Amino acid sequence: MPPSASPADSPPRGTGGADHATRRRVVAASFIGNFVEWFDYAAYGYLAATISTVFFPATDRTTALLATFGVFAVSFFVRPLGGFVWGHIGDRVGRRSALSLSIVIMSAATFCLAWLPSYASAGVAAPLLLLLIRVVQGFSASGEYAGASAFLVEYAPEGRRGRYAAVVPASTAAGLLLGSLIAALLTAVLSDGQMHSWGWRLPFLLAAPMGLIGRYIRLRLEDTPVFLAMEEQQKASGAAAQKASPVREMLRANRRPLVLAMAVTSLNAVGFYMLLSYMPTYMSHELGLGAAESFLATTVSLATYVGFVFFAGLASDRFGRKRMLISASVLFTLCSVPAFALLDGAGFLTVVLIEVLLGAMLTLNDGTLPSFLAELFPTRIRYSGFAVSFNLANALFGGTAPFVATLLIAWTDNRLAPAWYLAGAALVSLCAVLMSRETSREPLRER
Repeated sequence: MPPSASPADSPPRGTGGADHATRRRVVAASFIGNFVEWFDYAAYGYLAATISTVFFPATDRTTALLATFGVFAVSFFVRPLGGFVWGHIGDRVGRRSALSLSIVIMSAATFCLAWLPSYASAGVAAPLLLLLIRVVQGFSASGEYAGASAFLVEYAPEGRRGRYAAVVPASTAAGLLLGSLIAALLTAVLSDGQMHSWGWRLPFLLAAPMGLIGRYIRLRLEDTPVFLAMEEQQKASGAAAQKASPVREMLRANRRPLVLAMAVTSLNAVGFYMLLSYMPTYMSHELGLGAAESFLATTVSLATYVGFVFFAGLASDRFGRKRMLISASVLFTLCSVPAFALLDGAGFLTVVLIEVLLGAMLTLNDGTLPSFLAELFPTRIRYSGFAVSFNLANALFGGTAPFVATLLIAWTDNRLAPAWYLAGAALVSLCAVLMSRETSREPLRER
């Protein structure tokens, strides 16, 4: 059979092989599963100020906060390893198997976090246990975003991969939104003593039931038509083709897409964690806005982000991935510093407006990135290529963003330092996008 008529590329056996009802279940499962994973993972960021007082000695506020964000960053360093592991499982065993297992690990780790002892009762064991839990969470999360994106892109009809893949950042933001709402509610109704004693534990207790629901939904789905077609091809080709390592193939024959994918992801990594996770801490700790107001502003921004990101996915199908990614990079390069400057001393409504606009700018990147990264790599290594590039970028730039932002402010005594860091990431992403090819109108790569 010639390459142009291979099962992975032809509509009857490829992305067009699923009916509408199946695709709806795929979208629902991807949304709910990703939502659960990222609610678990992000709750830590929203409660960082309280967690810093629970798990670290009361030296000074900045040192404790740096230690808390340091643990946040260290957990990201395991993500590249997780990208290799989950990518191998997803490309060899199946997308569904990897996603079903990752959500169990994340939910179990998060549930355990709720029961950790404080520094006052356990001493240095408390932050060490916290670090262990965060490492397990990081390992689990490393397979989620890539796997859900590959799953959706491989089920999507031709010409609609962008809007399908946009479900992933939308569900991620929805998980963050629930975390922000719960953090805002707890901060508003509980005293500082109650928050320090037991209030911060409540969001993490939700992990167990939510995780079981997410796993149940995922196990009711079949793997993607594209993956199943590839498996049939491998069986027909004999044992030698099946033994080839996806990771080895990725590093040997797809180095350029891997490097470009990492560089393009730098804006998503810094922007996502700075604007949607670190911002409440920045607003309250650095600019003096009340904790409840900071959470509320970010909550409004997250709610609008979920809507905007779907429009970005639709637009990327119509106008192309490169045009959307270039627009986002240029906007952040030019507007990050002025936007952060306007936040200082601004009233609450102005703060909300600025955060909403920054979130809308970010969706131009985030709504396009999942389909762009999935389309860069062939089916045989799609999960591995996406997971490794995405998680390396997030380990270097995303997980460290709150720590670097706090440290830059401490070093420079300049509250605009995080904005300069964000603009720099956007410039790196812009250069990489300009060197990439347009993928939106091409069939998914088989080889």
